[in-house]
Amino acid sequence: MSAQSQCDPVRLEIFKNLYQFIAEQMGIVLQNTAASVNIKERLDFSCAIFDACGLLVANAPHIPVHLGSMSESVRSLINDKADTFQVGNVYLSNNPYNGGTHLPDVTIITPVFDEGEKEIIFYVASRGHQADIGGITPGSMPPHSTTIVEEGILFDNFLLVEQGKFREKQLREILLNHPYPARNPGQNIADFQAQIAANEKGVQELRKMVSQYGLETVQAYMKFVQDNAEESVRKAIDVLKDGFFIYEMDDGARIQVKITINREHRSATIDFTGTSAQLNTNFNAPKAVTQAAVLYVFRTLVNDSIPLNAGCLKPLEIIIPEGCMLNPTYPAAVVAGNVETSQTIVDALYGALGVMAASQGTMNNFTFGNERYQYYETICGGSGAGADFDGTDAVHTHMTNSRLTDPEVLETRYPVLLESFSIRPNSGGKGKHSGGNGVLRRIRFLEPMTASILSNRRLVPPFGLNGGEAGLVGRNWVERRDGSQEILGSTATVQMQPGDVFAIATPGGGGFGAR
Repeated sequence: MSAQSQCDPVRLEIFKNLYQFIAEQMGIVLQNTAASVNIKERLDFSCAIFDACGLLVANAPHIPVHLGSMSESVRSLINDKADTFQVGNVYLSNNPYNGGTHLPDVTIITPVFDEGEKEIIFYVASRGHQADIGGITPGSMPPHSTTIVEEGILFDNFLLVEQGKFREKQLREILLNHPYPARNPGQNIADFQAQIAANEKGVQELRKMVSQYGLETVQAYMKFVQDNAEESVRKAIDVLKDGFFIYEMDDGARIQVKITINREHRSATIDFTGTSAQLNTNFNAPKAVTQAAVLYVFRTLVNDSIPLNAGCLKPLEIIIPEGCMLNPTYPAAVVAGNVETSQTIVDALYGALGVMAASQGTMNNFTFGNERYQYYETICGGSGAGADFDGTDAVHTHMTNSRLTDPEVLETRYPVLLESFSIRPNSGGKGKHSGGNGVLRRIRFLEPMTASILSNRRLVPPFGLNGGEAGLVGRNWVERRDGSQEILGSTATVQMQPGDVFAIATPGGGGFGAR
């Protein structure tokens, strides 16, 4: 029996960490070489490695909504372009109907050839949130888009580097030739080049690994790492019970999920039948995002240290009716589905499983800009409580895992003042275990700008479980320089003048258990 046909537990641990380490190295290169605040400071990016079929092997612990969906982008590229792959080619995609999340999240994919340059042995990919990719508002997160065209420029497996040559001219043409073109193509190009460099780091490290251990061993352990993740998820499923949950969003749309556990096969069916039909707003979540949310939840139920990968999906059957808001068809608008609806899916799944109260349930997407500046941030809030733990104050929860820009960097790069940023007391739901508190964030503008908020949980509160109380809803408002106040809804776009303050109070998490 060859060494590759059986798994050595010590080697499994070594390879598991090696694959993750390579993805982390890619992330470090991306952070160090990117131009935008989004990627460099907020770390709104993800890096991962895939096997020759495009299935996820390992990732760095970056953004869950990216990581669970990137494999769909890689496999879409393989299906579309496999017969044209050449050494030195790199591809770019952000198509939400082919594994993308929303248009600002741009994925760069590099096929990795063997030493003889004949066969593809892996793929590496990095996904970064662009500060602006066109669309009807600066920052490409329009609160009121109704079609994908209004959200920016769609790239579908675009050849970005051809046999080592960067296709800048063709790229610029696409960025500028659109009904709502990119506002800062120079920054887009700089960030794309940083992603290419990150991928190249992954290629180099994988080649080193192959030369040290041999291709047969490296590929065998890729499969063993996926098999190990599969078994870990099956173990987690062994202790789960069937469940059902309905969770409404502020706009009245509802996520309905039924989870059925098959004890014999140690598998679970996650059925979203009954969820609202595709919406005329942008709260539709691409199918890949829905899958990423399911993958994330089941990964968090595993106690072992495993990389999130394709093996985690094997015990799961996911049913998402086509044409519902979690599996929309072109040209549905999706920009909020990725950031807001994904959070509702996660909370509904935890509710159905009965393991955790709702977290803040929103990313509180705040964008501002004009022709010169474009900025985007997500704002933390309270996390939900569970059977044996309190929620946490002021954290990014679930499908987002990015930083907030340091105040010094924010005020240096943009004409704004961060007036205050504080914990919002008593906003978490009370219970045997209390939900975490949200935050209050106030930004004063020093120049005229367009500001937009894309949020949820301003009307429907984050639920408590088992007798725990709900968390407080969030609030958005503008304080004008003359002292007047404008209360804003969950989604809004406003013109800010010098001296005006945009204030955002984020929701608290739900409590768990009666007091």
